[in-house]
Amino acid sequence: MSSSYSVSLAGPAPWGFRLQGGKDFCLPLTISRLTEGGKAVKAGMNTGDIILSINGISSEGMNHLEAQNKIKACTGNLSLTLKRKS
Repeated sequence: MSSSYSVSLAGPAPWGFRLQGGKDFCLPLTISRLTEGGKAVKAGMNTGDIILSINGISSEGMNHLEAQNKIKACTGNLSLTLKRKS
C-alpha cells in the first residue's frame, strides 16, 4: 500500500536529494539519491519516493528540466507532496 505525505524543507538549497524521471523519460518524477544528513533525509524522504507536487503545483506532465527549475527557483521553503514507493 502506498501513501502520500508532505514535507516542507527550509531554504535555501541544497535540499539534499536528486531527481530522476519526468514526462520526457516517460517515468514519474522520483527521488534517485539522498545526501546523508541532508534536509531531505531529516524530513523523512526516501529514495524511490514519487514527487506528486512541487510547491503546490502538480508534477504530473512535468519534464525533468521543468521540475529541476521549479526546485532551483525556490529560495524559501520547498514544499513537496510525495508518494512512498510501494
